[in-house]
Amino acid sequence: MVIAIAAAGTGGHIFPALAVADVLRAGGHHVLFIGGDRLEATVVPEAGYPIVSVPTRGLTGNWKGNAGAIVDVARAARRFRGVIRNEGVDAVLAMGGYITGPAALAARLTRVPLILHEQNATAGTANRLASPFARRVLVAFRAATKDLRRGQVVGNPLRAEVLADVNRQEALSRYGIDPGLMVVGITGGSQGAQILNEAIVDLVTAWSHDPIAVVHIAGTRSELKPVPNPLVHHNVVAYEDEMAYFYAAADLVVSRAGALTVSELAATSSPAILVPYSFGSASHQAENAGILVGVGGAIALSQDQLNRLPAMVADLLGDPDSLSRVARAAGTLAVRDAAEQVAMIVLEEAARG
Repeated sequence: MVIAIAAAGTGGHIFPALAVADVLRAGGHHVLFIGGDRLEATVVPEAGYPIVSVPTRGLTGNWKGNAGAIVDVARAARRFRGVIRNEGVDAVLAMGGYITGPAALAARLTRVPLILHEQNATAGTANRLASPFARRVLVAFRAATKDLRRGQVVGNPLRAEVLADVNRQEALSRYGIDPGLMVVGITGGSQGAQILNEAIVDLVTAWSHDPIAVVHIAGTRSELKPVPNPLVHHNVVAYEDEMAYFYAAADLVVSRAGALTVSELAATSSPAILVPYSFGSASHQAENAGILVGVGGAIALSQDQLNRLPAMVADLLGDPDSLSRVARAAGTLAVRDAAEQVAMIVLEEAARG
């Protein structure tokens, strides 16, 4: 079968789409992507998938700005409609974000089954608007069904690079860390987080407790260098392709609360301090964090209280029993087969026609 996947904008939309695509391709199906000109234009071809890229944008609260956006959506929908017809697409999977609007419209015009997937605990505007036209609506977290009442909970599709079986010693060797050190893992998501980077610099600079290691994924836009402190092995990397090593090494994770990060923490039973981004289109991160916090699988720390982070890290590292309890709680929310579930549902709807 031929499946088109609409995914664009950020890694939170694109990486779960690639996880599903890998399952479909392994089953002998042809997968093509439809997107814009952002991260997907680079990441998708690198993964070996064709992509049709049409610059477009999402709707905003500014009606004047929306006039141009509506024109862009219509133009992109016409292009995608031609792709669906010419490629003989059997079903369209849309992963939310600004590309979902034109993809859903194109699927509607060609009468091809549309399946939606919502990664966050709160549904985005595009998925809410497109849901009445979808054959199936899939969500990562049950909380999203308050916005998408037909939502079927399947979890977030995770890449094999996250779920790979890596032992701790291999992970420590990858980062050059002494096996006797406790390890704090830092990640701000696919593009990093400047304010979190700054907070970790402060933490490393002031650290005066037992020696530790810090594996710090600073983001591709960051020029951060390791901070000198004899009590801290500060390992800074711009990006980690094999996140299974990161989670296997970390005794405690400090991160943003993007939907994929929350799902990865659960799937790897990793205790975490979550610092939700609370502005603009990422305001859903507080709800994402609440998924783990609600079962005792993480601790939330608001951005305006980052001065408390060093003490929180010291307290948790000094209490292995608490770390173990938080890790076990996070693991109760693990969904490791979401990519397979989504792929199966897409193929079911494609077969129905």
